[in-house]
Amino acid sequence: MTMWVFGYGSLLWNPGFPVARREVAVLHGYARSFCMSSVHHRGTEERPGLVLALDEVKGAHCKGLAMAVEAGHEAQTLDYLRERELISSAYVERNLEVELMDGRKVTAVTYVIDPDHVQYCGGMGLEEQAQIIAHAVGGRGPNTEYLYNTADHLSEIGLHDVDLDWLARRVREITA
Repeated sequence: MTMWVFGYGSLLWNPGFPVARREVAVLHGYARSFCMSSVHHRGTEERPGLVLALDEVKGAHCKGLAMAVEAGHEAQTLDYLRERELISSAYVERNLEVELMDGRKVTAVTYVIDPDHVQYCGGMGLEEQAQIIAHAVGGRGPNTEYLYNTADHLSEIGLHDVDLDWLARRVREITA
């Protein structure tokens, strides 16, 4: 049985595991947003950055990529993803149904935000997000790089995200 992983942020451009194939997919009931404060990868305890997470929102949907893990690499992939995504327990690992563009439905390992976690910061305005992203730097580099890479990769696969596109333009203005 194929193991699927749903990517909506950095997994789009840096999966870190062997991908047999990628399919555009929709996850219903969740919205992609910069609703997680990043104190490790894209910010610090003193100056947190922001990273994307899936926030459970009735009636929402998120378009991303369903990635089929190369056969034989399932266990290593799950170990890798848990080490990467569950660093602070702000993300919760779920097996959620995603719909592929041809109408098929598959179950994918998906990381969603825990709205009760201290790093949750949902509902923040876009301008405030832009100001934070423009200045934060963490262990994996500048927060701007994370934003630009994600927005660019979504655009490359034809999945424009209006908020991310706006943020990328605004952060470029701030940092110019």
